[in-house]
Amino acid sequence: MPRVKRGVAARKRRNRVLRNARGYYGARSRLFKTAREAVEKGWKYAYRDRKQRKRVFRQLWIARINAAAREHGLSYSRMIHGLGVAGVEIDRKILAQLAVTDPKAFGDLAELAKSPPA
Repeated sequence: MPRVKRGVAARKRRNRVLRNARGYYGARSRLFKTAREAVEKGWKYAYRDRKQRKRVFRQLWIARINAAAREHGLSYSRMIHGLGVAGVEIDRKILAQLAVTDPKAFGDLAELAKSPPA
C-alpha cells in the first residue's frame, strides 16, 4: 500500500476550528486545543439559548398583555380565557404587539373578552 500523508486534512480541520474562534480573547483564538474548547462551548450556549429565547419572548408577551389587560379591568388569565370562549384566535405575540402599538384595538378585544358568551 502507498504511504498516506495526512497533514493536509489535519491542517484543514484545525484551521476550520481557529476560523470559528476568531475574535475570542488570547489563547482562545490562537491555540487549537483551547480554541476548540471555546468553540464547542459556544455551540452549546447557542443551542441552549435558541430554546431559551422562545421562553423569554413568551414571558415578555405575557407581561405586556397582562399590563394592558389590567388597564381594562381584566387579569391576564381572564383575558386569554375570554378570548378563547369568544372564539378569537390571536396568539400572544400579536396580542402583545397590539397592546403596545394599537391600544384601541386591544381595548376592543378586552371588551370582547369581558362580555359573556352568547
